[in-house]
Amino acid sequence: MTAKPLIALAMGDPAGISPELTAKLVSLDEIRARARLVVIGDRRVFEAGAKIARVTPDLTAVEQGADFDELTDDALFLDLGHLDPARVERGVASLAGGQFALANYRRALEFGRDGRVDAVCFTPFNKAAMRLARADYDDEIAFSAEVAGLKTPASEFNVLGELWNARVTSHIPLRDVAAKLSGERIRRALMLTDACMRKAGFARPRIAVAGLNPHAGDGGNFGREEIDVIAPVVEAGKREGMAVEGPFPADTVFLRAKAGAFDAVLTMYHDQGQIAMKLMGFDRGVTLLGGFPFPICTPAHGTAYDIAGQGIASVGASRTAVLLAADMAARRAAW
Repeated sequence: MTAKPLIALAMGDPAGISPELTAKLVSLDEIRARARLVVIGDRRVFEAGAKIARVTPDLTAVEQGADFDELTDDALFLDLGHLDPARVERGVASLAGGQFALANYRRALEFGRDGRVDAVCFTPFNKAAMRLARADYDDEIAFSAEVAGLKTPASEFNVLGELWNARVTSHIPLRDVAAKLSGERIRRALMLTDACMRKAGFARPRIAVAGLNPHAGDGGNFGREEIDVIAPVVEAGKREGMAVEGPFPADTVFLRAKAGAFDAVLTMYHDQGQIAMKLMGFDRGVTLLGGFPFPICTPAHGTAYDIAGQGIASVGASRTAVLLAADMAARRAAW
């Protein structure tokens, strides 16, 4: 790999803000100074996004079989030529949009899997469109694991500045959460959190574990998961040398973490952490897919159909996602 990390940037849903965000990203001097990008998509969709964003980025066209290491350009474009913008209705999830995003992301993951890039990023997807294109599409974790051939655990992490949120369960119905919690599953999530944060530069990440029930069960009055399942994992983690504490009531633990007491909060289910993190920084948060042999990052917000085409979408979270991927890739190269 080259000295400056090479990142495959897959264009996301074409009906939302992804095309304009992609164009804005490759126009940022800060991004080009920290990483090289190979944008994957359709040049016509990209140019339409650049027009909306009022930027004129310069990208060098490359073929699918190109040796990226032999090229010195900071921004490359792999044109799959697979979507006419006239087929996309802005603000509407569609089969064409889902197929476009899936094809771009698959190619980016293949590049990561085959060692042709150092990291993968993507601008926002729309899950409804993705499921129109692939009926069994659950989320990015399962799809990424399938394409990358990953056989070990992976998980989503939300990152806001120096604060991370990890979770034990993710995209499942709330009614199923308690039944899915087990000591082994919580332990696996805790170990993955510790490992991924160390790869991101934390020497010994301080991890707070949230309870499942109101007031962390209130000593068993509102449920015993904290006593019977969660606390034993926390104690085992301490014995293994991890800086872990809990379980804490979920309605206050983020206040402590925000104040600097912890580097991460491990929550039991999706919205338990997502609500807190998005309230603190919706337009700045990043989602990291951890557990893969290369970093995978994306902004934590969605496709913003309501403002698509207006040129007002903030590039802040996408910028942070690419910079996090670049930083993690650079650290990985130094291992």
